[in-house]
Amino acid sequence: MFSHIGKSRTPNHNLAIASLLSFVAGLVNVVGFFAVGKLTTNVTGHFAFFVDEAFKVNFRDAFHVALFIFFFFLGAFSANFMVETFSRIRESQTYVLPIVTEAFILAVIAFTGSYLIQTNPDLIAYSLLFAMGMQNSLVTSISKSVVRTTHLTGMFTDMGIEFSQLFFYKDRNHKNKLLRSIGLRLTIIWLFFGGGVCGGILFERFGIKTLFLGTLILLSGVLYDFIKIRILVRKRKR
Repeated sequence: MFSHIGKSRTPNHNLAIASLLSFVAGLVNVVGFFAVGKLTTNVTGHFAFFVDEAFKVNFRDAFHVALFIFFFFLGAFSANFMVETFSRIRESQTYVLPIVTEAFILAVIAFTGSYLIQTNPDLIAYSLLFAMGMQNSLVTSISKSVVRTTHLTGMFTDMGIEFSQLFFYKDRNHKNKLLRSIGLRLTIIWLFFGGGVCGGILFERFGIKTLFLGTLILLSGVLYDFIKIRILVRKRKR
């Protein structure tokens, strides 16, 4: 899922990573919004808020909104920097550190969030935006821009294009390729929605500690890859 890169990566690997990460993104999206009232998985809305505050001459508030955008960018930069660095050291573990870092951030916010909501809620938003910037950059890189999981605007755009192409491309192979791509995007959309619903339900009882579930899911994905690789290595030795 995370360890397969280049020609060894298949549509099934993209489906697996899309399922895992889109659910986490949906979870973070709802929990972050319920906890601090801020968008924490994308920056599109923050641009509108930034312009609004700037026109009102509320430069302090505009600066805070600009920081939301910056931290998403910083997360994307950091993830790809890690990927490029590790690809020159040990290619098979290129994507492990960004995922573990994201899981760690979610765990820290889950553990300290109740206190931070009272003292510094913006720090929660900055941290979650950084984590989602990392995730979006990572999944874009690992899937060669086929998968994005932290927001749905591009998913609906691409799916609309592909649905329209079904009416024009009669070649069976091309149609099958389009249908696989549509299936992938539908998976991302429904699991993002499912993660959001799950986050909303759990937030009612556990509050921001619900983010521990996101940590568990991410680490489970890394552990699954690790176990699978070990099994394959042992089989080859035999």
